[in-house]
Amino acid sequence: MEAHVEPGAYKDVVLFLATAGVVVPLFRRWKISPILGFLGAGVFLGPYGLGALAHQVPWLGALTIDNPQEVAQLAEFGVVFLLFMIGLELSWERLTRMRRYVFGLGAVQVGLCLTATASAAYALGQPPGAAIAIGAALALSSTAIVMPILTEQKRQHSLAGRTTFSVLLFQDLAVAPILVTLTLLGRRGVKALTPDLLMAFAPAVLGVLALLVAGRLILRPMLRSVAKAKSEELFVAACLLVVIGAGLVSALTGLSMALGAFIAGLLLAETEFRHEVEVTIEPFKGLLLGLFFVSIGIGLNVPLLLAKPAHILGVAAGLVAVNGVIVLLLARVFRLSWRAAAEAALLLAGAGEFAFVILGQAMEQRLVDRTTGETLLVAATLSMTSIPLLAALGARIGGRKIAPAELPAEAEGAPSAAPHVLIAGYGRVGRLVGEMLSRHDIPWVAVEQDPRLVDGGRRSGVTIFYGDASRSEFLIRCGLADAPALVVTMDNPDGAEAIVAVARQLRADLTIVARARDARHAQRLYDLGATDAVPETVEASLQLSEALLVEIGVPMGLVIASIHERRDEFRKALNRPESLGGRTRARRANRRT
Repeated sequence: MEAHVEPGAYKDVVLFLATAGVVVPLFRRWKISPILGFLGAGVFLGPYGLGALAHQVPWLGALTIDNPQEVAQLAEFGVVFLLFMIGLELSWERLTRMRRYVFGLGAVQVGLCLTATASAAYALGQPPGAAIAIGAALALSSTAIVMPILTEQKRQHSLAGRTTFSVLLFQDLAVAPILVTLTLLGRRGVKALTPDLLMAFAPAVLGVLALLVAGRLILRPMLRSVAKAKSEELFVAACLLVVIGAGLVSALTGLSMALGAFIAGLLLAETEFRHEVEVTIEPFKGLLLGLFFVSIGIGLNVPLLLAKPAHILGVAAGLVAVNGVIVLLLARVFRLSWRAAAEAALLLAGAGEFAFVILGQAMEQRLVDRTTGETLLVAATLSMTSIPLLAALGARIGGRKIAPAELPAEAEGAPSAAPHVLIAGYGRVGRLVGEMLSRHDIPWVAVEQDPRLVDGGRRSGVTIFYGDASRSEFLIRCGLADAPALVVTMDNPDGAEAIVAVARQLRADLTIVARARDARHAQRLYDLGATDAVPETVEASLQLSEALLVEIGVPMGLVIASIHERRDEFRKALNRPESLGGRTRARRANRRT
């Protein structure tokens, strides 16, 4: 018997998907962060938008989200997936290279901004616990808005961009300890350190240790086993299991789900599955994070803004001013130029998405009263909406983009690693190519879909990642944007053609050298954009000819010259559009006549 379907039960989901389909393309066309669109859509579709008019105009109820609580519960996974991706993008090497800016500038910025805001809140009559929560919430900037803006402006490699990334990185690392501290404050209040208070950390410590031990023992073997099944659906399911499972384990020990997902990301960051997991999780993170911002917009108290506009605008302006001035002065202390310091200050002046998480938790635990919390949330939202304008002003102040060579060593290694040659396919041919590159001290990274070859490469110390190189997102994650060349060594003709086509579409200036099965296959690769294609049959014939000519007494110099000449003739012939297909069609026409 077919189950009865209630169309109204899916209305909120349909509204969100329709919003995503309209907001993302439209805001990208306007070069505005889609997050601002999701916030605005949440206000528009929520109880303070169309919902407020539904009583007078009943048909508007069809365009209003009816169950904001259910949306908010699902939206929490947006932060979980965001922290997982942040953990996945980290590595010890990256943290080491940026340690001065991450753990120096970033730590001091969070400490000073938290202290300044908390002191102001305490001076205005807030209890100590509430002041600490408010300071922690408003000291963090928006990674989800700032980093896409820097990427769109192509300023992520400037000194200000790398410094901003470093500070945001420390802020993201600080979220988990802040949430744990708020949980303890909510349970115990702000008392001096006592054995009971210290014992409250025990479940959290045990939970983190359990995640670390289980992750070390289980994660890589599980993903390796799933990869051997060669099922994309199964790999997606495994990735979702890792994120949600780690979050649930963390929640069971009294920590946040986001912290568990962050630890899982850190554990996977050094594995061969890192980039494939990133590509797999990215769509879920994008949608759920969009839903998170929609839920924030739904809960935004618009009548409060209309009732106290001067008060809320003053709080938002004060927040931007305090954070901006502190970052500006700190950046100068850390020897950034005035231009770079001003640009970084403007980028980091606004509040961030974690303000909603921290203040929401503080209100649930009654550290911050509901009226104050909602007032601060409205002010934080207004400061976030100003970030695109502040970033545009910062780009003008910052002036020209600074080349990576001009950057201090500590700032290197922010969003992208050093340029390296990409080798697609790590069989016998790929290994030989890698060995030759290493002999000439040229850095390289290999990608491979066979988990056994990946595991063997990792054991021998090779930097190799598991994944499908025909996916543009995966190639970008592996560093195609900065790679001097791509070498395609796969023995699968269709796979090689797909990789060449995708890589050429992504970068018109990229050097692409591909392995071809024969002359026909080489011609197809040239047509798809390969810089050079090496047919196996042609090379085997030339090597046989070279050995034969030398053995029968032809001087080596003449043999090498003739081999090079014949190879050049093949390349010139294959590069002509009519070289293969045209001659074949001509021969067929001659046969018919």
